[in-house]
Formats: sequence, C-alpha cells, structure tokens
Amino acid sequence: MMPGFLQYAFMRHALAAAILVSIACGVVGSFVVVKRIVFISGGISHAAFGGIGLGYWLGWNPLLAVVPFSLLAAVAIGILGSRRVGADTAIGVLWTLGMAIGILFVQLTPGYAPDLQSYLFGSILTVPRHDLVLMLVVDVIIVVTVLLLFREFTAISFDEDFARVIGIPARTIGILLLCLVALSVVVAIRVVGIILVVALLTMPAAIARQFTGDLRLLMVASTLVAIVLTTAGLWLSFTLDLPSGATIILLLGSVFILVTAWRRDRHGAGSGDGRTAG
Repeated sequence: MMPGFLQYAFMRHALAAAILVSIACGVVGSFVVVKRIVFISGGISHAAFGGIGLGYWLGWNPLLAVVPFSLLAAVAIGILGSRRVGADTAIGVLWTLGMAIGILFVQLTPGYAPDLQSYLFGSILTVPRHDLVLMLVVDVIIVVTVLLLFREFTAISFDEDFARVIGIPARTIGILLLCLVALSVVVAIRVVGIILVVALLTMPAAIARQFTGDLRLLMVASTLVAIVLTTAGLWLSFTLDLPSGATIILLLGSVFILVTAWRRDRHGAGSGDGRTAG
C-alpha cells in the first residue's frame, strides 16, 4: 500500500512535511508539556494569524510573514507575562489582536485569498517544495538551539526558581523557549493549521510522557510518536478522502485516550494486586 501511497510527488512532499513537523513538535512539545505552557502556545499560534494576513497584504509567502510575527508575539507574551499584566492577560490580548490584525489585512488585500483555509485548518497535501525548505531550516534552528541550551531549558522547565538560584537567566531563557514554540508553530501551520497547532505540539509529548520522565528520552519518543501517527493520519486521509489535518489530530487524540486509559487500568490493577497481597 505504501509504494502506491508515495508514487505521487505531492504525497512525498506531504510525508516530508509530516516528518519535519514531527521533529519540531516532538522536541519543543516536550518542553511545552513539562513546563505546562500549552495555553501560551495556543496564544502564540493564534496571534500568528496576523502574520498570515500581513503576508497576503504584502504579496509574500504567508509563512515568511508568520516567522517574525509569531516571534514578536512570543517575546511580547514572555515580557508582559512576567510583569504586572500577567501571563493569562497577555495571552488573551495578543491572541485576539493577532487574529484581528490578520482578518483586517486579509480584508484589505485585493481579490480573494484562495488558500486561506489551508493556513487555518492545514493542508499537508498541498505543501510546496519551498515551504519544505523553510520547515527544514526552522527544524535545524530548533534542534541546534535545544542542543546548545538543553541544561538551561531543562532547569526552567522543572523549577524556574531553582534555575535563578544557580545563576541561569530564567526570564531570557523562558522567552527564548517561547520563540522556539513560535518557530514550531510556523512548521506546523501548513500541516494542521493554526486552529489545530496546539494539539500537534502537545499530544505526541503527552503520549510519550506516559512511558518516560527523562526529558531526553521524552523528546526522542515524542518525535517518533509524532512521525508514526502523522504519517498514519496522512495515509488514512489519503485513503479515505478525509481532511488531512483533522485526521492526524483525531488519530493522535484517539491514541492518547487509549494509552491513558491503558496506563490507568494497569496502574489500578497493580494497586489492587498490591492491596490483596498485603
């Protein structure tokens, strides 16, 4: 089945996009889950819509405009969230501002934006080669940054106060981590769209975390889970003629629910056996 699945160029591009987005979301999503910044990730992803609207208005590739826009949103959330404004307020303000700016620019753009829906809901089957190159560059930036600053990212993810005590600039590293989240959003938009980006950032790591608490292993496992399930979702969407982004997320969600239920039942059975033996 797979050779037939890959005989088309657009499907090979889609598979490459699935692998590239899995690397970004597997690595960065591990920090998102451990540090519990899922809501912040949602704020950044929705604020990125402003960049899409700006790209249409300027006549650019929307993904190129999303990069600076989402990075600015990440920095703004990091700065405002650490002051009196509060993280939740900063997220709410930038979330809605980004969406409003995007809608305004799309409305101001002459003509009709034919592929706007693909940025909202994803369209992995139409990813062009130049977007794959951009996704690869972003992946390299993410992986190199994490390798260079793994100790710092780990420290602020598990205990930000302790990180400050040992001399780590927690605020700066935290903002840099949000910037990596923003770059992951750029990679994921073409696959599942702005609306579903948060799910792709969190569910592979949430599944993998059921089996390991070691952050290095978690990143590797998350990436592998994401590659397997995004590829399977891509094949299902192609075979059953279903929306690709939604199919991928539904498959991830189903596996998460099944794994969580299995782990809970297994833990409960183990506890019950222990009590009986005692």
